[in-house]
Amino acid sequence: MDYRKRLTLLVILDSLIVSTAIFIASWIVFPFTSAINMSAIIISAIALLIFHHLFAAIYKLYNKVWAYASVGELVSIVQAITLSVLAAGVVMYFVNDFALYRRALLVTWMLHIILIGGSRFAWRIYRDRYITRQNKQKRTLIVGAGAAGAMIARQLKNENNAELLPVGFADDNQNKQKMQLYNLPVLGTVKDIPEIVRDAEIEHIVIAIPSMKNGSLEKIVVQCNKTKAKVQMIPKIEDLMTGKISVSHLKNVEVEDLLGREPVELDINAISDYVTGTTVMVTGAGGSIGSEITRQLMRFTPKKIVLVGHGEFSIYTINMELRSLYSDSETEIIPVIGDVQDRMRMFEVVKTHQPAIIYHAAAHKHVPLMEINAHEAVKNNIIGTKNVAEAADTFGVQKFVLVSTDKAVNPTNVMGATKRIAEMVVQDLASRSKTKFVAVRFGNVLGSRGSVIPLFKKQIEKGGPVTVTDPEMTRYFMTIPEASRLVIQAGTLAKGGEIFVLDMGDPVKIVDLAHNLIKLSGYTEDEIPIEFAGIRPGEKMYEELLGEDEVLPGEVYEKIYVGRTVAVDPDVLVDLIDRFDSYALEELKDALMKIVYMEQTLLAVKES
Repeated sequence: MDYRKRLTLLVILDSLIVSTAIFIASWIVFPFTSAINMSAIIISAIALLIFHHLFAAIYKLYNKVWAYASVGELVSIVQAITLSVLAAGVVMYFVNDFALYRRALLVTWMLHIILIGGSRFAWRIYRDRYITRQNKQKRTLIVGAGAAGAMIARQLKNENNAELLPVGFADDNQNKQKMQLYNLPVLGTVKDIPEIVRDAEIEHIVIAIPSMKNGSLEKIVVQCNKTKAKVQMIPKIEDLMTGKISVSHLKNVEVEDLLGREPVELDINAISDYVTGTTVMVTGAGGSIGSEITRQLMRFTPKKIVLVGHGEFSIYTINMELRSLYSDSETEIIPVIGDVQDRMRMFEVVKTHQPAIIYHAAAHKHVPLMEINAHEAVKNNIIGTKNVAEAADTFGVQKFVLVSTDKAVNPTNVMGATKRIAEMVVQDLASRSKTKFVAVRFGNVLGSRGSVIPLFKKQIEKGGPVTVTDPEMTRYFMTIPEASRLVIQAGTLAKGGEIFVLDMGDPVKIVDLAHNLIKLSGYTEDEIPIEFAGIRPGEKMYEELLGEDEVLPGEVYEKIYVGRTVAVDPDVLVDLIDRFDSYALEELKDALMKIVYMEQTLLAVKES
């Protein structure tokens, strides 16, 4: 209906209500008397009609979208009607005995509110109950009858073109059972979800609990997976608090969400003192961890952030992203294309920009690939680290943070061995440099380029099978944001020479990840089977962070520990770097393992 037709209809409707309400009110007040002055009533009706349209125009009653009417619109109606009745009362005071008809005016006021307000809200009720049903909306169950659930319900009910139609809640709070929220009933608890879905013909489930404790989401998803309903959730509490997204941004449940852990409360003041107003350099800035470190650092407004990477496109991507997200920031963003293996280039970059802090995230990390490309692993992971670290020492960088890995513990592969030797490089420099060199060690990162999750998703998209190395293989997992935040926090704790170890929680079976991802993708294991391919070259069945005897007692910060270390023989490192290119593949592997296990022997002797 266009604006003119709609306006005409509302004006005619209001005119009929206002013109007749005073007569109905008079009959209600004086039902059995003929003493009513009809001339006075007619004058009152005319006055009411004129004043109603005047105040309706002032309060824009003809310009509101009544399909979304709420308390605000009701207040406008009451104000306009009250003023029009008061104005008519003033007219009656001068033309007739106001005392005789004031009760009739009071009844008229009530009739106006009931009839005019009712006519407006009737359209909303009709739209909500009948028209939206005809739009084939998906019947939706909201898990969580708290503040977030209420916001989702209200928004879905008010949104004209919403794809989802809320029909009820599921909540474990016993005090909420059989209660109603926005006229929607609490239909049961989380354990009742399969039964609720069946009885209420639910097609869609929205999990609306942004501050769930660790493990709670998995319990809910287990119940949801017993149904055929599509499952989504609202964003995490940290994303809501930072304003990145709102409650209405529903997202699919990801494996990362199921493995999510309690967020670490960062020491914001310490990080601000450490980062704000300084120049920070990140190598491998286009990679999964490096790029997230830059995102986290930008929150603290460094003076300059230098993005160093070998891949042109990855550096271009993170550079454009940061400029878009932080367009109002005072931070100068400097993209630098450079290979950490190029010693002169690294010295040039550090000398030019004079960073106070360097996060060294550049590395080759793929275990099977490094087994057959050991020389490249040495050049990138060991020599590349040495180049950047020595540049930091030469030009007086305050802190150098090496991003390391749990595969550096008792390494059985080239990648782990080269990362452990990279740790040795920075430990050696820490013993004789004013720069504070530290390493931060953690396990697998969900969603990173080398993670199994992207591989599993591609296999599912192709119809399977999903390949898992071994049914008993386990790994430690952490999300990219959590790992990056803890790396930055560890940097504030650095005194020089430490190897910080991040608490990765409990190890997770890779096959369990595969099971969950298949279900979350909407398939059964009959449709997408799992196949076991066997352990690949260099892989361990179980990863380690550090044994109990290798970690100093107590956390230095929440989820951050310090590992025990021994003195490093720099001559051994120099000899490897000088001679590695002359080794055959297997000889180089033996040389790497000899160095790392020599260090472990020294540690065992020290402990005994």
